[in-house]
Amino acid sequence: MNIFYDNLSEKLYREMPETFVATNKVMLNIEQFHAGQSYVTAKVENRYGDTVKINIQGGTEGIELQETLFNLKGRWPRFAYVMTTIKDTGETLVRKLPVKGVKDWLLVYEDDFFLLAVKDAYDELDIRVID
Repeated sequence: MNIFYDNLSEKLYREMPETFVATNKVMLNIEQFHAGQSYVTAKVENRYGDTVKINIQGGTEGIELQETLFNLKGRWPRFAYVMTTIKDTGETLVRKLPVKGVKDWLLVYEDDFFLLAVKDAYDELDIRVID
């Protein structure tokens, strides 16, 4: 039985730094996804109790961070590891995404995360930001 979604997930999982090495780690619990035409949205609560929106869509891989979810302190991280566990199979999906910027929303651009979100196949995102 394979515990990884694909070979890329297995490779990235093994290279992903432990939590203490990552400059910032966020675990997001997503109650429900809402499908749009070419994107999926969800809402999460930040550390201040404010609601923050997440947008997941396919296309060119990357991530745009949301300031109140990540304690960036003026830093511009190079990339982020995004990980989740698929509900039905228990498989782990991992992607390494370049940081494209900082926005009011958390934006994740990655095809597999988008397609699985449309199917409501996961409900947590573990994001580790690396400088």
